[in-house]
Amino acid sequence: MNPPELREAIGPALAFVDLLGIAVFAFSGALLAAEKRQTLVTFIFFAVVTGVGGGTVRDLLIGAPVFWIHRNSVIFICLAAALIAWAAPSGLWKGRALVWADAVGLAAYSAYGAAKGLAFGAAPLPAIGMGVLTACLGGIIRDVLAGEPSILMRAELYVTAAALSAALTVALIAAGLPMALAAGIAAAAGFALRGGAIRYGWRLPSYGR
Repeated sequence: MNPPELREAIGPALAFVDLLGIAVFAFSGALLAAEKRQTLVTFIFFAVVTGVGGGTVRDLLIGAPVFWIHRNSVIFICLAAALIAWAAPSGLWKGRALVWADAVGLAAYSAYGAAKGLAFGAAPLPAIGMGVLTACLGGIIRDVLAGEPSILMRAELYVTAAALSAALTVALIAAGLPMALAAGIAAAAGFALRGGAIRYGWRLPSYGR
């Protein structure tokens, strides 16, 4: 499929994936504000920054209309995530439930970002970068604002899982698979890698002499 055809297909094929990624990452931003015992304003700010940060930079780089500027739904999703995190009992989200939800969002959103990069004419390698950027940048901004160690400074398989999902999306679309099928397979692979890291503690080797 060439870029115009991909652009036609990306909306109906992956609209749900887009909204899922926004919701999961917005919620993770709000929960970090909860851990820091912040105000509702900070909850909302963290939810919005985390939910739209990566996609905003991606769209600016590929020359696409910034995805949330002409839609109310994105900001509503971020506001809803912040309000749910604010209103819910503090112990409700403890444990690994959010970590697994984040893994779903990471895998799905990196596949979506790579597909959108291709749809707007990015070459394959930059399109993979767009997928990783979409899935990871919002969380990086969130962590920096909160004074937390960035995911880039951790050996756990996080960015690597996003890269796998994005790379598989690009490779499978290039091989002729329909976009939705390619993104689904790629997201499943990225989720499996991230899930293995969560369950078994898989890590990248750290530098050492």
